[in-house]
Amino acid sequence: MIVHFIGAGPGAPDLITLRGRDLIARSPVCLYAGSLVPRELLAHCPPGARIVDTAPLALAAIVEEFRRAHAAGEDVARLHSGDVSLWSAMGEQMRELDRLGVPYDVTPGVPSFAAAAAALKRELTLPALAQSLVLTRTSGRASPMPDRETLVNFAATGATLAIHLSIHALTRVADQLAPFYGEDCPVAVVYRATWPDERVIEANLGTISAAVDASEIERTALILVGPALAARDFRASALYDAYYQRRFRDKPQ
Repeated sequence: MIVHFIGAGPGAPDLITLRGRDLIARSPVCLYAGSLVPRELLAHCPPGARIVDTAPLALAAIVEEFRRAHAAGEDVARLHSGDVSLWSAMGEQMRELDRLGVPYDVTPGVPSFAAAAAALKRELTLPALAQSLVLTRTSGRASPMPDRETLVNFAATGATLAIHLSIHALTRVADQLAPFYGEDCPVAVVYRATWPDERVIEANLGTISAAVDASEIERTALILVGPALAARDFRASALYDAYYQRRFRDKPQ
């Protein structure tokens, strides 16, 4: 028996990996975060599977499901939205499985920041403009931020920022970033990327708060900030430069 932690992707049911889909199909137990994982994925479960929505459950109840499945010798497909390496609470579940001696593995998924960039049709790293992407969030009631992981510290780098779980603090976010990026720096808010009701709002740091207030978006949205979001006049990379000699392409004579 094994517990399979599976990144279920950002929302569209066809944005799960083939491995993830196949693991669901052969696991007689499926635990899924019902508030964020599309129910269409449950169609991959085998007939008669035990399907449990973990959204209303505390950790102890989820661990009890693992314990029950382990005793019955039944594999578990444990679905989390996006990619399980980011804000999934997978770590605390694995810690409990280690304590119980229950084996598990991990299958990655499409993360929400990648889905948001796809919705925008943007590359988040452009030559000589932005070569780093920071995945972060603001402090919340459930999870305070470490002292050094502040927006101000990240903003000082000039990197592209993907700010999760922070749409409720958008005005504060914009105010903190404006001194570093400028009021005219492009911003995009992507609501429920890849879901049928996906919405995209593009503005700048000076206007984004008013634009989002008018939209009444209050949750499940990602904030992207950085000059790469609107850049058009940027240097082409060396990757496809005809005069750049590399292992797979000789320099033209």
